[in-house]
Amino acid sequence: MLPVMPSPDVPVVELTRRLAAVRREMAAGDIDVLVLTDQKNVEYFTDYRTLSWGYHSRPLFVLIDHQDIRVISNKVETRNLESRQRAFSIVYYAGYLAEGARAIVDEVRARDPGASATAAIDYGQDMSGRGSLEIVDGLRARGHRLVSATALLWRTRMIKSPFEAELKRISFEIVNAAFDYAVSQARLGITEVELCRQIQTRIIMNGAERADPIAMTFCRGEFNYGRPPGPHPLQAGQYVWTDFRSTYGGYPADRNRIARGGAPDNWEIEAYQRTRSLTATLANGVKAGMTCGDVFGAFEELWDDAGLPPAYGMVSRIGHGGGLDVTEPPSISKGNPEVIRPGMILHLEPKLEIDGAVFQFEEVIFVGEQGIEFLSELSPEQLPVIT
Repeated sequence: MLPVMPSPDVPVVELTRRLAAVRREMAAGDIDVLVLTDQKNVEYFTDYRTLSWGYHSRPLFVLIDHQDIRVISNKVETRNLESRQRAFSIVYYAGYLAEGARAIVDEVRARDPGASATAAIDYGQDMSGRGSLEIVDGLRARGHRLVSATALLWRTRMIKSPFEAELKRISFEIVNAAFDYAVSQARLGITEVELCRQIQTRIIMNGAERADPIAMTFCRGEFNYGRPPGPHPLQAGQYVWTDFRSTYGGYPADRNRIARGGAPDNWEIEAYQRTRSLTATLANGVKAGMTCGDVFGAFEELWDDAGLPPAYGMVSRIGHGGGLDVTEPPSISKGNPEVIRPGMILHLEPKLEIDGAVFQFEEVIFVGEQGIEFLSELSPEQLPVIT
């Protein structure tokens, strides 16, 4: 593929939509002010990009109330912040984390001198917000009620716009082309590290903003998906299992792909085709209004009908949401009552480990009012082979 253009700025109408959605959630939960410390949350509501996230000493924060959105920034960000017009107001602090925390408390106090406001901060499930106890202690010492904002933020961020879905689609095009090219050039004897670097190189050449470390495992029964790539050479009979982490427009392309070292036996070809077909059928059956538990139940029926051995069971879900983060709510797990809504992006990826082989097809869909749309081309009909 030709390298794609740099990702576009988030349109003002899109930022306005996001802000209106989170304020509806705030009103429903009687939340007066949001304190955002997680990079993805900050970028989601501001579209402000800075290399300062690579450091910890001078953090960036955002405050959202029902009238304003304010970035709390160290003065070192001044030139970047004021390089163009922004859709938010700015409050600067001098110093480091402690001074930034104090600036948050001062801003809340200035707008709520009676200390009656309920504040919510993005500390909780699936969010790794920055900051410190100085933020928590400072707000509570002022008499504010402080709660987690993660539930209302996920209710907001789980519903994606067509703009977000398109960025995600491009991200998948980048990694699919990189994997296909690298596998077509690879030969038996290539090491995990070499194949990983070749894929990452192609990812960047194809237009990604980042090529974060990816899983790259050569295995024939040694299913260790969490270890970094090593010097292990690919041998005939082994499987290549990889999980991408490239990013375009802030949106990572989380997708499993597999290949085999050397020609597969007939039973492997059959297992590949059955697992692939099952995953595609499962994805095509998802509809708005179903629960996550309903989708998991459909998976169990399809798996049983296919006569496959038990699926990989080290995790309790066979899929998840996706967006600015690699994995997001909801979880496609047994009995989960969460309702699937239009605008959700879902990854469906049941895994089969059998006789030393591994089969997994992470298919990604965008849920609409009338059905689903695949954001990535389906996994190949034939098992990719490295000879």
